[in-house]
Amino acid sequence: NSRRAGCPFVPLNCSALPENLLESELFGHRKGAFTGAVSDKSGLFQEADGGTLFLDEIGTMPPQLQSRLLRVLQDKEIRRVGDNTAVAVDVRVIAATNENLESLIQMGRFREDLYYRLNVVPIQLPALRERRDDIPMLVAHLLKDRIHARTGQPFRVSRRAMESLAAYRWPGNVRELANYIERACILADTTLIQVHDLPAAVQACAPPNDG
Repeated sequence: NSRRAGCPFVPLNCSALPENLLESELFGHRKGAFTGAVSDKSGLFQEADGGTLFLDEIGTMPPQLQSRLLRVLQDKEIRRVGDNTAVAVDVRVIAATNENLESLIQMGRFREDLYYRLNVVPIQLPALRERRDDIPMLVAHLLKDRIHARTGQPFRVSRRAMESLAAYRWPGNVRELANYIERACILADTTLIQVHDLPAAVQACAPPNDG
């Protein structure tokens, strides 16, 4: 509903890149700024200009980059690696983490001022086991928007299999659910996923078979 709805949405997993590449990915670089910088490169902040930058696993961001990110949020401008000129950007930043940032602050691993700059509208997302009513909806989304879109096969889940999925504890949350659904679609003999198509840990949660 915001004015940024039709603008770029740019995601980045902060734990997926080493510090030097993460800095270049976020802010861009000038040609010759470091070995391998064979041309100018715009960073994700510039790509997201006018829209939203989603920083996943923000708790893994190195302290030096935390400092740079704080300056960008305060000054609303970025400076590419190896560049002396600042570029204004208008970006909404959404950050996510599965770590306790307050504990990281106490350990000196996360900047307190950056935490308060980011923590304007916090959203606590419960673990999947705490929102089991969402599982049928998530399964339907996975089957339609991932599996059917890729394979063209109209997979469905039997009632007993769905009850098994709802009873499982899901330590890996939605990623684990997505992996298990994809696995079941590969192993299923038909387009109807049954309990025996699911991993053993989920099968163990199946209700009694009334025949």
